Amino acid sequence: MDPAKHKIYHEDRFHSRTFLDTYFANKPEMAFEEEGPKKYIFCIFPSANIKGGTLIDISIGPIIYHLYSACEYFKEIILLRFNDHCIIELKRWLHDRTGAFDWTHTLSYVSEKEGRSTQFEEKALQLKSAVKQVLKCYADRENITDPLELPQADCLLVTHVLDVISRDEFEFISNLKKFTKLLKSGGQLLIYGALNATFYLVGKEKFNAFKYDENFIRKAVEGEGFVINHCHVRLRKTKSDLSNFEAIIFISACKT
Repeated sequence: MDPAKHKIYHEDRFHSRTFLDTYFANKPEMAFEEEGPKKYIFCIFPSANIKGGTLIDISIGPIIYHLYSACEYFKEIILLRFNDHCIIELKRWLHDRTGAFDWTHTLSYVSEKEGRSTQFEEKALQLKSAVKQVLKCYADRENITDPLELPQADCLLVTHVLDVISRDEFEFISNLKKFTKLLKSGGQLLIYGALNATFYLVGKEKFNAFKYDENFIRKAVEGEGFVINHCHVRLRKTKSDLSNFEAIIFISACKT
């Protein structure tokens, strides 16, 4: 299939529940379980002393499992999403509404790693208490939350979303620039992405992914005035036709 004909995450209909059921459900042999960001994000906050008042999360889909560790280190968390369906799904989870996606399996993982395996319900409440806003954002606006003006955050967490809203190098760098305006000087940028991908599937629909390598994203981050403190690349282990990425990358950088 011609990549130009692949659907675009923030422009075409994106079924958020199908996405969750495909990549994050509690099923045996779940695809890309080993490539998920929770292992890296769990470690990075205590090891790099990353903490503060506000964390802004801009991630693909209505995912929240990578934030169970973050709520230990930030008083407030703001969730920004490009799709209305994702926002509805997040609010369903946040307010314990009927039909909310069950994240218990990932919550149990984090609680066990923190030595709080018997306190996972408290952890769930802690995250929900920390989430202060769930907002729509827009890739085509200079201020992505326009007309709202958000105070600059202490930490910006970006998970896979730059991969799926960017068509080429110019758009990737432009989107990164707009994202990082939300971060105060001295703040921490955490990026999790997939290297050399061109597509991912949601149900039977093929969506576009921008293909880039480690060298490109390093230069893009440094070009926006960041000092990279940590960069980890892990080659793909999972065999699956759901996406063709070759490796995952996790970057922690400080805004100078």
